[in-house]
Amino acid sequence: MSILKVCGIETEYGIVTRGFDVSPVTSSSMLINAYAGSMRQKIGWDFLDEHPSVDARGAVTDASYPPEIETHLVNAVLTNGARYYVDHAHPEVSTPECLTPRDVVLYDRAAEEIIRQSMITVNRLLPDGQEISTFKNNSDGKGNSYGCHENYLIARELSFGRLASHITTHFVTRQIFCGAGKVGSENGAPEVAFQISQRADFFEEEVGLETTVKRPIVNTRDEPHCDPQKYRRLHVIVGDANMSEVATFLKVGTTSLVLALIEDDQFPDWLVLRHPVAQIQSVSHDISMTTTCELQDGRKMTALEIQEQLLGHCQEYVQHYGDPTSGDAKDILREWESVLVCLKNSPENAADRVDWIAKRRILEGFAVRHGVSPLSAQMRAIDLQYHDMRLEKCLALRVGLRTIVNIDDVERAVTHPPVDTRAYFRGTCLARWPQNIIAANWDSIVIDTGDEILRRIPMMEPLKGTRAIVGDLLASIATVEELLLRLGSTDAPGWDPLMMPEPGW
Repeated sequence: MSILKVCGIETEYGIVTRGFDVSPVTSSSMLINAYAGSMRQKIGWDFLDEHPSVDARGAVTDASYPPEIETHLVNAVLTNGARYYVDHAHPEVSTPECLTPRDVVLYDRAAEEIIRQSMITVNRLLPDGQEISTFKNNSDGKGNSYGCHENYLIARELSFGRLASHITTHFVTRQIFCGAGKVGSENGAPEVAFQISQRADFFEEEVGLETTVKRPIVNTRDEPHCDPQKYRRLHVIVGDANMSEVATFLKVGTTSLVLALIEDDQFPDWLVLRHPVAQIQSVSHDISMTTTCELQDGRKMTALEIQEQLLGHCQEYVQHYGDPTSGDAKDILREWESVLVCLKNSPENAADRVDWIAKRRILEGFAVRHGVSPLSAQMRAIDLQYHDMRLEKCLALRVGLRTIVNIDDVERAVTHPPVDTRAYFRGTCLARWPQNIIAANWDSIVIDTGDEILRRIPMMEPLKGTRAIVGDLLASIATVEELLLRLGSTDAPGWDPLMMPEPGW
């Protein structure tokens, strides 16, 4: 049986300075430091278990390795279990581990609020006439792209070759409902006035380790951040950053269901694309959604028809195998079917949930009113403003996009972790004992009790360290010394040998 799809999103934000000239790395650091400075103590990232060069395919050449980790840049761990850091000259927020796609939406929205609070704080510190702004988009219009990456927990026993060939079909075609829309094209792609996806032009390989050049549709980074004997983490770099909550829900939810389909060997082998690199671009460039993709067996189908096939198979899967998304499958399937019906019969009716359609409506209205050309500077400025994180400027907030999480929950998620993954233990410890937590990462925290030995608490199971398992334990103690003592005792509530403190660091 497929394992539960613990998942999360990492979003790199575009950043712009006005009134002064500093590098993007410096401005990103200023932004994050302004936010982290309000914390009782800034907790740094522990890089001990970071191995981005490990490839799921085995040995590879040095030329295919990703860039070295930039350990010297700002890296903060937040009390909601998230990571906030500078990544390749962009501010990036990685959500905590989430058990459901709906929680991913919630913590992705919390990340937006963290970015907004950071902007407000840093701009108050800057002299008059100077400002830092951020954008939740994927391209600067100058040939540079930055990512919105997804992560999914999958079983180690699943053949990576089978996973890659099958999931590619979904990645190429899901953009029809989760593309963010974009004026023009880049990276040497044929010129178009408008396309469905911001990222599609930047993919040049089917499978590979890179994330910044020669980007692959399926990334092979084998860095599970949990027990490597049991799990993989599928690191997905092919998606757009969405302003629509429903689009984010569908992006993560449908992918979780398709991955379960693959894990349980229920994915139809005939539904594999013949030329995925060319097809991801051709699908994006055709806003009529009539372009066909050739399958390995020679038949041709549109992206919409392929998605209808995947929907049908996932409906049958959930009926016979159960829900791999911890309760969200019914809503995912309903939203998935609804949006495909809209895209098939009346695409404009999907403007309340599909970013590229909502954005295109704004652009077409502006072009008609002002008589500007599709690729004009004004149209590109509107495209960018759709993603503006400033509340008073953001066009996405004015087009009637449906929401699925409420603002009270979002505000709580800014500071509180999910209760049903190990993020609960990480976030609660950071909130309770910031002066004793030296560093943290996804699968451990490092504690200083004041003696000469630092102690690491490993968290190798994503579904351990939850409120149900350790909530009573954490509520019953006052200090980290008590925590370490209780975790080292086999009669501790929620005791787990995987969370035994390890001396030395």
